[in-house]
Amino acid sequence: MKWYSDRPDRFALQLAADLVAVAWTWFWIDFALGVRDSVLTLRTTGEELIGAGQGLGDTFRDAADRARGMPLVGDDLASALQRGQDAGTSVVGAGQAQIEAVETTALWLAVAFVALPVAFLLITWLPLRYRFARRATAARTLRDAGREDLLALHALNNLDLRQLAAFDGDPLEGWRRQDPEIIAQLAARQLRSSGVRPRVKAGRGGKGRVKGGAKGD
Repeated sequence: MKWYSDRPDRFALQLAADLVAVAWTWFWIDFALGVRDSVLTLRTTGEELIGAGQGLGDTFRDAADRARGMPLVGDDLASALQRGQDAGTSVVGAGQAQIEAVETTALWLAVAFVALPVAFLLITWLPLRYRFARRATAARTLRDAGREDLLALHALNNLDLRQLAAFDGDPLEGWRRQDPEIIAQLAARQLRSSGVRPRVKAGRGGKGRVKGGAKGD
């Protein structure tokens, strides 16, 4: 695939657009990671709940173990203290749920902040670049295969009245007659509009000249 034009001005614009697209993507990835890290700081509350729940559970568990050694009321007291241990377990579960919610939110926020800008590139910048690459590749293939007649025919379909008037004669009639000069001019126009350099033929004195040209080109 031919991704860049042979024309210096168009090449510079394409390269600049590609660099902007890369910078745009990098900026939003970096921004999304920053948002994720900021949201993840909210896990502190959940971690504190887990710590408090574990401490509460340990306290009631130790108390229940000691209560079981008491005569007569030991088992009943241990059962009552067990409910306090269960409460600590519930607090731990609440802390874990909060941490999971924060991590899920951080993940999807990061994905959203990356996906939306990248989707914008996919529907704007990428189709333009891919369309140019396909057109330039096809034009270069026809040029290398010597199919100037097909390039000229395609140029005829794209010329406006001002461009048609730049020819000395009728370019359509010249194409029908297979006039080599007219076909060369049309093919050169199509190649240049596709971002492909026309063939260069050696002229007199060893100097090269671009094959095909027209007034006002």
